[in-house]
Amino acid sequence: MARPGSGLLAPVNGLGYPPQNLARVVVWEWLNEHGRWRPYSAAVCHHIENVLKGDARGSVVLGQVDGQLSPYVIDLQSMHQFRQDTGTMRPVQRNFYEPSSAPGKGVVWEWENDNGSWTPYDMEICVTIQNAYEKQHPWLDLTSLGFCYLIDFNSMSQTNRQSQRKRRLRRRMDLAYPLIMGSIPKSQSWPVGASSGQPCSCQQCILVNSTRAASNAILASQRRKVYGGTGGNSGASVTLTGVRQSNTFAGTSLWSPTSTSSGTNNNNISVGGGHAKAEQVQSPLSSANFPCSPVMPSLSSAHGHHALTINGQNNLNRPGTQRISMGTARGAIPPGVPALPVKNLTGSGPVHPALAGILMCAAGLPVCLTRAPKPILHPPPINKSDMKPVPGINGMRRKTKKKHLRRGKNPEDVVRRYTDKIKVAPDEDCTICMERLVMSSGYEGILQHKGIKPELVGKLGKCGHMYHLLCLVAMYNNGNKDGSLQCPTCKTIYGEKTGTQPPGKMEYHVIPHCLPGYPDSKTIRIVYDIPAGIQTNEHPNPGKKFSARGFPRHCYLPDNDRGRKVLKLLIMAWDRRLIFTIGTSSTTGESDTVVWNEIHHKTEFGSNLTGHGYPDPNYLDNVLTELSAQGVGEDNLKD
Repeated sequence: MARPGSGLLAPVNGLGYPPQNLARVVVWEWLNEHGRWRPYSAAVCHHIENVLKGDARGSVVLGQVDGQLSPYVIDLQSMHQFRQDTGTMRPVQRNFYEPSSAPGKGVVWEWENDNGSWTPYDMEICVTIQNAYEKQHPWLDLTSLGFCYLIDFNSMSQTNRQSQRKRRLRRRMDLAYPLIMGSIPKSQSWPVGASSGQPCSCQQCILVNSTRAASNAILASQRRKVYGGTGGNSGASVTLTGVRQSNTFAGTSLWSPTSTSSGTNNNNISVGGGHAKAEQVQSPLSSANFPCSPVMPSLSSAHGHHALTINGQNNLNRPGTQRISMGTARGAIPPGVPALPVKNLTGSGPVHPALAGILMCAAGLPVCLTRAPKPILHPPPINKSDMKPVPGINGMRRKTKKKHLRRGKNPEDVVRRYTDKIKVAPDEDCTICMERLVMSSGYEGILQHKGIKPELVGKLGKCGHMYHLLCLVAMYNNGNKDGSLQCPTCKTIYGEKTGTQPPGKMEYHVIPHCLPGYPDSKTIRIVYDIPAGIQTNEHPNPGKKFSARGFPRHCYLPDNDRGRKVLKLLIMAWDRRLIFTIGTSSTTGESDTVVWNEIHHKTEFGSNLTGHGYPDPNYLDNVLTELSAQGVGEDNLKD
């Protein structure tokens, strides 16, 4: 069978970007631990594109559009995804597809994983499957894409050609991915204007041209340092490390080498950065004057041959964000000239920080353009002798062992303990089986309990919500069977709720540093450590291994009365195995792994760039509310 292409956009002019007169669908992807690019959902991609239009060097909080992605933030400047609770960073990329492909139509192909939930294919595979589906092929072999799977469209199944294991396959419609119409946005290319031969006066081109002039001055200074001021050495090779440039000027590098000599120099400048295969781009000699029009590379120069080696980047091109590693170039700075960093200029003056840097370059002052601030995840190194017990709390460690929690009594006894019988049932629905309360339970014939008839109705003691008693028994049997009940309508907990957290240890101590917003208090540090292991009967897949990513995990509280109260309740939640559980990661899609269990923690020590740090004046109140929702309230604390 002739299998269709992957739909992945081919490089244009040495860059992974489409021509300016074509429409393309944009898909943002992140690199997982297996080296595969996994697509974000269409809604998330729309959110990223909207943020990108406003600030190409900003950050994107994914939790604003998808609550399951609340721990994740994308830094558009470094093109990395940052996980706030574990500190894990992963590369992201912006990929392009045809508007007629699967992402342009909102088509999503998914396979059923071991938990019975659905996992989307990589976008490259999704496009290939959709192409074959539209051409009405009966089957599709994914071997050429590196996967030993056979897709059968008749049975809608995926078969592993080695193990012969089959999984279900489905095709569903979702929101279409964002579409770029016409010219490429400013985040990818410079403005296109008439080529008049004169420099454009727009602010963006002034920024580009001045930056090029500054970079050329630095490169020339570097060459003078290496060659002692001589400019006629034939075959000279200059390697400038640490320069990461943005290939944005219509396919022409912004770091164009210049020469004032008439000799036949052969200067090879190696520019690092990016992930794609290196390409050779031959650039003409240039001055600081470049009109706002596409500049195509030329093959030769009257003054010599300059080969510029550029590592193609799979990340977002950003105008005016070139970063120079001054550690290499600083040797070329004349003695006595100060190196003035330009960073975080937030004064009321009219000069933009980037423009200020250009003006300083024009004045001959070295400039160090800085990156966006990074989260401060951990405190400075601490000696063990500086770690002190938390006042008012015994010990510094808790452990959970491989033992089953105490089991509740007979399900009928548990249900009867927390309910009162209703003689005359109201004519309303039972929200468990969705049958009318005046009728028999929907579990009639499925469950049989001697003491509970299908038509019996009970009212929960605290909240007053009514259900069939047989429905409450069925709900209890499907839960943790720990002797507690939770109202499915209002979530009121009856008894002591416990979870399915796997074995591990929890440590807590005071460190001699303060959190932002708490200058007068030291800090309580909590360290959770859970190893990988084997799932038990209370977990989704008994007998199967589970993973534990990102451990040990460090969390922080202020060492004051309220922070100690939260710690006491967290210890109680840990003892009841409510902090973590085993399930599917909402972002990585990995199943059978340890995940947080609806009790938020602060994992960022010295900043709040990710939303999981300090200052956050509402955090202690919010986490008390979350603990109370798990049945761990302040009323559980002993005086």
